[in-house]
Amino acid sequence: MGLLATVNLLAEDGKEYLSISVSASEQPVSYRGKYYYRSGTTLQEMNGSALQSFLLRKMNLSWDAVIQPNASIEDIDREAVDYFMRHAIEAQRIDPETRNDSTEKILRNLKLVDDQGHLTMAALLLFGKDIERWNMSAIFRIGRFQVSRDNLIIQDNIICPLIMMPDRVISTLRSKYLVSPIHYEGLFRKEPLEIPEDGLREIICNAIVHKDYTGTFIQMRVWDDRVELWNIGTLPEGFTVETLMAEHDSRPRNMLIAKVFYLAGFIEAWGRGYEKIRKAFKSEKLQFPSFELVRGGMLATIPRERFVAINNGTSQKSGQETEGGSETTQKTTQKTTQKTTEKILECIKQNPFISRKELSELCGITPDGIKWQLKNMQAHGLIIRIGPDKGGHWEVIEKP
Repeated sequence: MGLLATVNLLAEDGKEYLSISVSASEQPVSYRGKYYYRSGTTLQEMNGSALQSFLLRKMNLSWDAVIQPNASIEDIDREAVDYFMRHAIEAQRIDPETRNDSTEKILRNLKLVDDQGHLTMAALLLFGKDIERWNMSAIFRIGRFQVSRDNLIIQDNIICPLIMMPDRVISTLRSKYLVSPIHYEGLFRKEPLEIPEDGLREIICNAIVHKDYTGTFIQMRVWDDRVELWNIGTLPEGFTVETLMAEHDSRPRNMLIAKVFYLAGFIEAWGRGYEKIRKAFKSEKLQFPSFELVRGGMLATIPRERFVAINNGTSQKSGQETEGGSETTQKTTQKTTQKTTEKILECIKQNPFISRKELSELCGITPDGIKWQLKNMQAHGLIIRIGPDKGGHWEVIEKP
């Protein structure tokens, strides 16, 4: 294996023992062509995407830095490059004088081309004419669901250069999936998205930048009461969801893609993205989204408070122009959320063993919506779960 172990015979309390010490290697080490890692007290073989990520990390590379020898500058979409340059110059992160540089020179300055002129995977995904040719999972899939995951109403697959994907996703959501309540500020008509666009865009950009592109596509499910955005990819070593919510350093999975998104002004470079999301929702007095690790990736759940209010008739009707603005919408949304919470509490008091399905039927929202409501109520100290999911029961916490 090419390793040198230090073996010492030592003694303590009249007993002898062997001390065997092996220093960490700067390079990956294989045994008979296979790589292993320690998990607890067991030895696990490392293969597939995990092995690829490990080898790249040991070489101080990220997956998106891998060279694609069969690609050429002809595979790059100049329109996507110009789009990036406009945003980067506007964000004051690139010199305006470089606007008309050649495509190859721009890519070289972004470290997306090696010394021999070969393109990296990042170059092809960020600016490629046909990104599916290089990665079949570089897709942002949006679906509209009702009642259950089997009830898919419409769906869209967003396939374009990654640098242009956030705008394409927002545009598709605005036109087909989300509502834009109309209000007036003085004489000016305003039609903001029901979800704060700055916060939503940050969540979308995070999903694109931090996705594990050796896995499946990004999935966004739009429900009546919430939006779920899931992208595959675990957190950096030592990180938890709580780490992300606090001040932390930035550790992007795809370093080159993250750098280009930063230069375009789409993301922050200092781990402040979640604070930006928090401020966007707080400024409009809306509930902060929840984040959790599920199915090997990050799931963001964004409440559709305004849509719920409109859909229940507690705010302006969809398609009607009314005055009052976001403050009126917020007040009615809070009343709707409070009514749902009170209904669930009442049901639990009457039957502590009540199921999510039964709550769904009584409250008139989806089982997944009930799941989200229960989790939110637990987080606010309104209820606790006693025992397992099956056979346990709920208890209402009575406030003194």
